[in-house]
Amino acid sequence: MENLLTQLSQRSTVVADTGDLDAIRRFRPADATTNPSLVLKALRSGQYDALVKDILTTVRQRYPDDTRQQLADACDRLTVVIGQQILTLIPGRVSTEVSARLSFDTDASIAKARRLIQLYSEMGIPTERVLIKLVATWEGIRAAEILERDGIQCNLTLIFNKAQAQACAEAGVFLISPFVGRILDWHQQRSPGVQFAVQDEPGVESVRQILQSFRTAGHKTVVMAASFRNIGEIVALADCDRLTISPALLEALENSTEKLNPPTVIDNGSEDKPNPLDEASFRWALNADAMATEKLAEGIRGFDSDQELLETLLHQRLITT
Repeated sequence: MENLLTQLSQRSTVVADTGDLDAIRRFRPADATTNPSLVLKALRSGQYDALVKDILTTVRQRYPDDTRQQLADACDRLTVVIGQQILTLIPGRVSTEVSARLSFDTDASIAKARRLIQLYSEMGIPTERVLIKLVATWEGIRAAEILERDGIQCNLTLIFNKAQAQACAEAGVFLISPFVGRILDWHQQRSPGVQFAVQDEPGVESVRQILQSFRTAGHKTVVMAASFRNIGEIVALADCDRLTISPALLEALENSTEKLNPPTVIDNGSEDKPNPLDEASFRWALNADAMATEKLAEGIRGFDSDQELLETLLHQRLITT
């Protein structure tokens, strides 16, 4: 009998949520996605030590008297080098993240995205093999809208409610990453002891609602569910466009011989098409959703915290090696 991972791969596109090259070699996903937390983990693993040494040599030569610029350039180059290494192992695309500290600055986000694409181009990687990953704030969505018009496709992350998803689709964003497990975390923290059946988990239901609304409205934006806590959530969303999964859960899926149930039927016309969102209505919808507001802010802080740790490690190597 085929394992659960194989069955899932026949229904959805499986994406590896890791920068671990060994895990990517093992599970052979179609695509991969990274963020500062995963880049930091990859740096600490030692897999990239030789590449990091080369990067530090390059930035010292380019900016001999400017340590601050050396560090900024080293972070960009490390992120792209990890992406380039991943692309040698997968047939599809890698998502590369713009710093979360730029989440409220449209112009700076666009400039950083273009810088990352330039670095990929210098390494011989075509733009169509990269997705620029941005946080789904109003400013991040506006940055993505401009980048998409320029032929740079985007992955909007930290999606916690339908307003974020709708605004991304209306902006013509290629892909969104709604988070499943972090939504569950929020509800469990506020209602200790409450148990949810997997198919009724609030994060699973949130992704289902986004899929339903996109199909009702005819949006082309790809929905890639993310942030899973267990394989039950993944199975419950087996018919999502894409699923980005950590190595631990990829292994659990590979070791399971559970039979995947028939596809979930989604009605393409069971709800009214929502009115287009302007900035005021977007911000109000986000403000009215305590979970989404809190988890979005927490996610931005978390990514930035790991970015700071990454910068600290690189700075130590700059001054000691």
